[in-house]
Amino acid sequence: MSNVRRFSPQSPIRVFLLDDHEVVRRGLCDLLDAEPDIDVVGDAATVDHALARGPALRPDVAVLDVRLPDGDGITVCRDLRAHMPELACLMLASFDDDDALFDAIMAGAAGYVLKDIKGADLVAAVRTVATGQSMLDPATTTRLMSSLRGEQDDTDPEADAVSRLSPREREILVLIGDGLTNQEIGKRLYLSEKTVKNHISRLLAKLGVVRRVQAAVLATQASSHPADTDHGYR
Repeated sequence: MSNVRRFSPQSPIRVFLLDDHEVVRRGLCDLLDAEPDIDVVGDAATVDHALARGPALRPDVAVLDVRLPDGDGITVCRDLRAHMPELACLMLASFDDDDALFDAIMAGAAGYVLKDIKGADLVAAVRTVATGQSMLDPATTTRLMSSLRGEQDDTDPEADAVSRLSPREREILVLIGDGLTNQEIGKRLYLSEKTVKNHISRLLAKLGVVRRVQAAVLATQASSHPADTDHGYR
């Protein structure tokens, strides 16, 4: 796509870190700063510190701990993106947490991975979300999908459901998966917010789900299996 962001050693990915453990922050900083195309521009140990420093540093990616003593990284993700809509937030979780994953998706997080991720995979995840792509932990997403299926009564498999959407509805589904609000989707597609709401109501019905977050997870699942449809989700 023409709006894919490009980074290089001359124009590195600017990363901001949030974790309440100093050793973890230093480890993440050393790991990421060692890459020629990544520059850690700042870090914080608390929610207040992150919200105060983050916007001034203008990072491309924020790596945020989900659980913090004075709050949570999901709130930080939502607040930072309110000031910097182009910011990609990569959530770091200590353990599987479906509620946290739901909330992260709704806050517009670009990725959600567990802290036991390998260093090379974390670097790859930072690069992935920096270019505007989504990055969710496969094991967590798979279990979440199983949970969502369990909430439904014999609905079609998600691939079949997605295939029944109109081109415009598929387009909106992808944007929901990217964490965009109705207003942001409307601006992107040159539609009124009311029209976007109507499209979303119809696509939720076709997908057999009742919550927007379920559609977001289906969008992420579809984008990770482009061969399952004929419409090349990104």
